[in-house]
Amino acid sequence: MTNPIHIVGGGLAGSEAAWQIAQAGLPVILHEMRGVHGTDAHHTDRLAELVCSNSFRSDDPDNNAVGLIHQEMRTLDSLIMREADKARVPAGSALAVDRDDFAGGVTAALAAHPNVTIVREMITGLPPADWGQTIIATGPLTAAPLAEAIRAMTGEDALAFFDAIAPVIHRDSIDMSVVWAQSRWDRPNENGDTKDYLNCPMDKEQYNAFIDAMLAADKAEFKDWEANTPYFDGCMPIEVMAERGRMTPRFGPMKPVGLTNPATGRRAFAVVQLRQDNALGTLWNMVGFQTKMKHAEQVRVLRMIPGLEKAEFARLGGLHRNTFIKSPVLLDATLRLKADPRIRFAGQITGCEGYVESAAIGLAAARFAIAEARGGTAVPPPATTALGALLSHITGGADAKHFQPMNINFGLFPPLVPPAASKDQRKPALVARARADLAEWIAG
Repeated sequence: MTNPIHIVGGGLAGSEAAWQIAQAGLPVILHEMRGVHGTDAHHTDRLAELVCSNSFRSDDPDNNAVGLIHQEMRTLDSLIMREADKARVPAGSALAVDRDDFAGGVTAALAAHPNVTIVREMITGLPPADWGQTIIATGPLTAAPLAEAIRAMTGEDALAFFDAIAPVIHRDSIDMSVVWAQSRWDRPNENGDTKDYLNCPMDKEQYNAFIDAMLAADKAEFKDWEANTPYFDGCMPIEVMAERGRMTPRFGPMKPVGLTNPATGRRAFAVVQLRQDNALGTLWNMVGFQTKMKHAEQVRVLRMIPGLEKAEFARLGGLHRNTFIKSPVLLDATLRLKADPRIRFAGQITGCEGYVESAAIGLAAARFAIAEARGGTAVPPPATTALGALLSHITGGADAKHFQPMNINFGLFPPLVPPAASKDQRKPALVARARADLAEWIAG
């Protein structure tokens, strides 16, 4: 009988890896500590629970690198993408999901698979020798004992940053006489709807009062050993943006461009956007409003936003510490730990950022493990594909000295040879090359 492949961590990367291995006909044991031990960010024991946002970002495969990696993963029988498509909620050209339906679907699929065994336990050290092939996909909230074991083996200090969670509001507590529905630039979703977002307008006086209150609010305090940990720009708390310049939020998540207030016929000075958070449309997420304000302060300050004066919060914002390893130094091209090649890493702990990227690296790690289990050679996808570009960045393309979490983007792709005739032709050419090269890799 084939020895099982062990996976530590039941987030998006671990769940995707387990599915790929099981679908290949190999036994897999998935170890997940939630259900026995909780985390600061999770609220359930479901596999693949989403904590920061309900959005997988752009689903446009022709013009966006995120949409392209969505398409590549669907081509490779991704469980995460299958369940995301099933749990989809309106979000313009983005792919957003009902959190509960999504996590429930992933959990049910893996629990029902005959090749998957789910074990609820905390792994407190490196895998024992008799485990054989192991994928560590413990994510940005890796338990301290395991993180210490990894650090002891590699001799490299773990890196860390703070990640903040945005509040979620009950739809029926929003004042729709002030707030209006409109997607930026009236961009339609897949159904042609241009009103996927709710918009809260601010004039200059309201904006300045809001910024003053936010800057003065009590914030979560750091421990001494956390004080110098950097934020990841993709999830920077709104008040940290304001600290860097009081107009910074107005050119970030509060930008008013592409939106016209029907009550005035004009563009507001600033706008706070809300995005649907569940299939029923009863919960709405504050876009870009990750925060480290204390809970009572959040309620007070956020109710200063026009239309949210009586807002009821289904979830307030929070802050948690994320850890990731120095992958360009520690891992080989197939995500194996150089110090112990029977161990692979996958997901956000490798330094990729974002739900889809985490799942994509889990998918890659699984395919490498499958090839090795069958006695073959693990061949990375071409760097010209979205999956390959992200993988290449993590395993050596990034500057190891200044390695930071990275989302998939066209800047990670090798340049076109010859170059595109014009800037407008660059993305279509990159996409066409990626699709052709992925098809060839799959066939090979």
